[in-house]
Formats: sequence, C-alpha cells, structure tokens
Amino acid sequence: MKILLIGAGGVGSAFCAIAARRDFFESVLVADYARESADRAVAALDDPRFSAAQVDASDAASVEALVREAGATHVMNAVDPRFVMPIFEGAFAARADYLDMAMSLSRPHPDQPHALTGVKLGDEQFAAAGEWERAGRLALVGMGVEPGLSDVFARYAADHLFSEIDELGTRDGANLTVDGYDFAPSFSIWTTIEECLNPPVVWQDGEWFTTPPFSEPEVFDFPEGIGPVECVNVEHEEVILMPRWIDTKRATFKYGLGNEFIEVLKTLHMLGLDSTEKVNVPVVIGGRPVIAPVSPRDVVAACLPNPATLGDRMHGKTCAGVWVTGKDKDGQPRSTYLYHVVDNDWAMREYGHQCVVWQTAVNPVVALELLANGTWSGAGVLGPEAFDAVPFLELLRDGYASPWGQQELA
Repeated sequence: MKILLIGAGGVGSAFCAIAARRDFFESVLVADYARESADRAVAALDDPRFSAAQVDASDAASVEALVREAGATHVMNAVDPRFVMPIFEGAFAARADYLDMAMSLSRPHPDQPHALTGVKLGDEQFAAAGEWERAGRLALVGMGVEPGLSDVFARYAADHLFSEIDELGTRDGANLTVDGYDFAPSFSIWTTIEECLNPPVVWQDGEWFTTPPFSEPEVFDFPEGIGPVECVNVEHEEVILMPRWIDTKRATFKYGLGNEFIEVLKTLHMLGLDSTEKVNVPVVIGGRPVIAPVSPRDVVAACLPNPATLGDRMHGKTCAGVWVTGKDKDGQPRSTYLYHVVDNDWAMREYGHQCVVWQTAVNPVVALELLANGTWSGAGVLGPEAFDAVPFLELLRDGYASPWGQQELA
C-alpha cells in the first residue's frame, strides 16, 4: 500500500505520527499546499517511508498528477471539506482508492432551509457511487471519529446488541480547557462554523428533514469524569450515513458546544463573518492602498490560534460515541452508549498531538490497515457502516492501545 496523504495540518500530522508506528504500508507521501507544512510533518518522524510534496487540493488535475507520480494506491484526504470533491475526483481519475473524514458540502434548501433538505452532505459523492463500483475502486467516506468511529459503533450495535433500533444518537462532548484563551476551538474553526451554522439534519421514519441550528437541547452525562454537557443538533454526516446501511427509526447528531461557543457562532453569523463569499477590503500594502478580496470566514480562522498548536495548553478529555435505544436481542428495552474517550495529557505524552486531532486521525489509520490486510474490502462509495465492526474495534483496542467503552443507560 502506497498512501498519498493530502493535508499536513493538525489531523494530517497526527495521522503521520500514528501510522509511523505501524508496518502495513510501503510509503506515505505527505502533500500540502504549503510545502513547509508537509516538510515539518515528515521531519518530525525520522522515518524513510515518509516524504513530502506540494499539491493544490482545489484542483483535481493537480491531485491526479501527484497520485500518478507517486504511484499511490490510496488517497487519504485530511483537509477541510471544501476540497473534498477535487480530491475525490482526482483520486478516481488516477485509479486510486480514496478515504476521507468529512464529506462533500451541503447546500440548504432555498425556500425552507429549516424544514427541508437541499443538497445534503455527501450527495455529490454518492452520485458517483456507480462509477466507483463499476471501476472496482473504493471510496471509504466519513472515516474519522465523527463520522467514522461513531458509525462503526452503530454497526456493532445493530449486529451484536440490538434486534430493533429506535434511535442512533451520536453524542459528542468534552471537558477541555485551554490555558490563556477565553475562546480557542480545538478543531478547525472553518469546519466548525460550517457544520454548526448550517441547518441540522434529522432522520425520522424513513426521511430526512432539517431544523434550526442549535435545536432540541438536551443534557447528556458523558462517561469517565467528563460529566453532564448540554448538547444541541448540529449538521453531521452520521445522520446521512447510518440510515443507508442500518435500519433505525431515527438518527441524530448532537454536539456539546456550550452556551458561550453557541453565542460566539451566533454573533459571527449575525455579522456575516461566517460567510465564505469574498468581500473587497481596502488595505495598505507597501504604503500603497489596494483592494483585497477576502473571505470573512478565512479572516476569522486566521485570527484564532491553530488548534494543532494548543496541545500543551489543553487539559481534559474528549468523548465521541453513539447512544443507541431500542430492543435487545431478546426483545427487551435497551439503552446503551458506546464511546471512545481520549485524555489530552495521554495524547500529548504518547504522540505529541492534542487529543481531538489524535482521536480523529487514529481511525483512518486503523481502516487503512484493515484494507491493507484484506479484512475490509469493497467497491463503490461506502460508509464505515458497510463493513464488519468487530475487526476494527479489536484492532483499535489491541493494536493501537486505545480502548473503547460501553455503558448501559437507564
């Protein structure tokens, strides 16, 4: 297996640190638009299997050319979701398999955005599923932590714990703090704005519908000392992926954002600072006034600290999991939370990467190892639910020393 990793930010760099301890691949070419970022990720490893390159992830032809030059068998997408389609299309053109951790972007319904779906997350990728299947190529989509590990948990619950599922409720919460910052997101603010301010999607009784952002608040008691966190509906791929392979009456995704975070996001939206449309801004460069087209959201991202650099200031744990309700194998009511907790001190001590990016990055590495050894295989555009969950969870626990938990709820 020869891997082309596109994106050398926080998650991409953590991916390299995790993969460097495994022997299932021949090489990893780390590519980024900023070549120096790829160079830094490679230099931190001192591993001859890793090398660096430059790529324009917004250009499918650039991706295709690099795949062919590297002889890559698998393209791993570790950049934000606005680049999903060029990378996805470039990998297909070069006849490589493909993995990502976030799917193609949605577009709200033009008239009823808080009731009806428009273009859903992943719709553009699923539209190409037939082409990928006919070509005998695999696009494994949504293979991070959420989506990703959460979807593996859902598959495991459906196969081994439940005879009938009422709801697959992905719940994400943390008790993380960052020294010296009142507001410092632990993940890409560009992606956070995208998923939190778009209309959340809910699956109910055979159809998808949308609600206003931050709807249906609930307090969920997270395990391993994190405790109660208020969670709200957020747009996320699990709600799109899970019902495609698992029979469930309802699917939701709720994120423990906290009131302060929600108010910041609402303010950004009110001021138009969440927009990706470029505006003309008068600036002075070299003593001369010029007009610079900039995206407000890119400015917000540039003003905040890089999440990948916050690890030594972060404290606490992050938790990802799925709350499954329905009937057990004997037909009795059951309510179970399957989860994965990562402590930031452990992640920094063991890998030198903060817990949120580490938890996201470990899952595609596990998936690639299962693909390399033939335990997982397939063709088309498939989510994690399309594969046997047991080998994944066993390898995550035993091979990567990252245990997962299961808690029965009243």
